[in-house]
Amino acid sequence: MAPPPVTGLLHHVELWVPDLDRAARSWGWLLGELGYQPFQRWEHGVSFRHRPTYLVFEHSPDQAPRAHQRTHAGLNHLAFHAADRAQVDAMVAAAPGHGWSLLFADRHPHAGGLDRYAAYLENTDGYEAEIVAP
Repeated sequence: MAPPPVTGLLHHVELWVPDLDRAARSWGWLLGELGYQPFQRWEHGVSFRHRPTYLVFEHSPDQAPRAHQRTHAGLNHLAFHAADRAQVDAMVAAAPGHGWSLLFADRHPHAGGLDRYAAYLENTDGYEAEIVAP
């Protein structure tokens, strides 16, 4: 039986980060909760894989010394499907212990609108992840 087609799915996303160990801890926890597994590790990077897609976090020697700012041009956030509302709630509760804080707390869990149940989390380095319940 042939594997399912992957045309159009993301192959990988690479984020350059200011501190590789900190990124590996915070993103490793978040991605692990969503079914990603450690995939690769090398001197300047680490990756996590879920099915055909993987995310790379790298502190490259070629990296310019500028902090990430989600409100500047470039990456604003990555959004992930959650299994259900209970998973969103559990991740929000555990997030502070893993370097993440809740954005838009005054509107949570409907910061994206009344028809959306989601958490908007920001890590210590200013990267945002959105966790969306079906």
